Amino acid sequence: MLKALRKFSFLSFVERAGNALPHPATLFALFAVSVLVLSGVASWVNWTAIHPVSKEVVEPVNLMSKEGFHRVLLEMVDNFTGFAPLGIVLVAMLGIGMAEGSGLIGAAIRKLVLSAPKRLLTFVIVFAGVLSNFASDIGYVLLIPLAGVIFLSVGRHPVAGMAAAFAGVSGGFSANIVLGTIDPLLAGLSQEAARIVDPAYEVNPTANYFFMVVSTFLVAGIGTWVTERIVAPRLGEYDGEHEADLHPLSAQERKGIIAALIAMFAIIGFILIGLIPTNGFLRGSDGSILNSPVIKGVVAWLFILAGSMGIVYGIVAGKYKNDTDIVNGMTDSIKTLAAYIVLVFFAAQFVAYFKWSNLGLIFAIKGANFLVATDVGLIPLLIMFVILSATINMFMGSASAKWAVLAPIFIPVFMFMGYTPELSQVVFRIGDSVTNIISPMMSFFALIIAFIQKYDKKAGIGTIISTMLPYSIAFFIAWIALLVAWVLLDIPLGPGVSMHM
Repeated sequence: MLKALRKFSFLSFVERAGNALPHPATLFALFAVSVLVLSGVASWVNWTAIHPVSKEVVEPVNLMSKEGFHRVLLEMVDNFTGFAPLGIVLVAMLGIGMAEGSGLIGAAIRKLVLSAPKRLLTFVIVFAGVLSNFASDIGYVLLIPLAGVIFLSVGRHPVAGMAAAFAGVSGGFSANIVLGTIDPLLAGLSQEAARIVDPAYEVNPTANYFFMVVSTFLVAGIGTWVTERIVAPRLGEYDGEHEADLHPLSAQERKGIIAALIAMFAIIGFILIGLIPTNGFLRGSDGSILNSPVIKGVVAWLFILAGSMGIVYGIVAGKYKNDTDIVNGMTDSIKTLAAYIVLVFFAAQFVAYFKWSNLGLIFAIKGANFLVATDVGLIPLLIMFVILSATINMFMGSASAKWAVLAPIFIPVFMFMGYTPELSQVVFRIGDSVTNIISPMMSFFALIIAFIQKYDKKAGIGTIISTMLPYSIAFFIAWIALLVAWVLLDIPLGPGVSMHM
């Protein structure tokens, strides 16, 4: 299949078909209207499902009813302003705007590109994308646009760089070499589902640690191969209006970077002082680091760090003369998000309607019940479970919401077959990751469109999907192969975690 993709005819068809659709904002508006209509149809035909935990009947909510129409009108503003990625992106871009307006980002990229080995550039970007998941959503708002600038700086197509970063950040969402916030979240849901069978069963956040560490390097390697062999050749040479600026740093710029690094180390030192002691003032209320305001408030820290470094650099390098210059940098950064903000308005309504209607929940339950009823062997069940999770991911964006539905179904099934909850959890994580990069339900999908439109004004949903589809297919094949080998060799999934009960 990958050989066929390399001929680009299929991908070109996907791109043309996708981009022949209306503007992405219009498309999300049409999606939202479609959900309203489908909710009415589902309610009319009484399409229901039994919730695996509460055993209650899950019924579709008719948004075409009087009450539904009222809710659509009354919560339209809240849907927009409460859309989680919007606030994250705006706050992060204010900080990045100070750093970019001062010239710090441009100078740092020139320094990196002029000194880094070119042959390792793609691998480093994909690998950094995977690691960025430890720090919540920083990879989406910082690394992906930077990867485009870095590729442009070395004379390569910027969209190829952003695709590589996006593949690592989103396609490798479940992989990492350190524990992230998603690990304790999924472990808690798995533990509750496991206690349906064994009331004393415990699932630790390190349940899948060994598998995810290996997966980090797998995703980085496969992502690099797809970028170099499929995506970059298909995109070809970049002939847009943006140009690379690779002149050596001036003495004043070098002094600015040194001053910015001092500011960075000062802030990092402050964070470490608050985290290292067991009673540190930056630890969470439960004394942990994972629940600390450093991890949960990573976007605020990004604003502080990028803003401080940008201001220091701008003053030393002579770019910032007064506070007006700083504010102008922030303003220019927000101006670049105008199209994104419009797109988010309609995307937020679509996501909200889909959640209110219960259609995603009913689909997930129906799909899981069908898969369990097939009664196949372990390896086919694992593969089918990955496919189911990947499919549901196209309709439900939240990993925790999906696992809250699927865990109570599949964990008991796996346990009765003699396999641990940790195994079913790792299978879900694979499926949940591989279609992130092609799912319009992924919360940052609209932002990726906005980033790519900076270099390709005609880019739309078709451009994103056709560019990222090779990564999705390659990750699926490679991750399935790794999973099957792991099961056959009976390798522990994490510290003290067997696959067998």
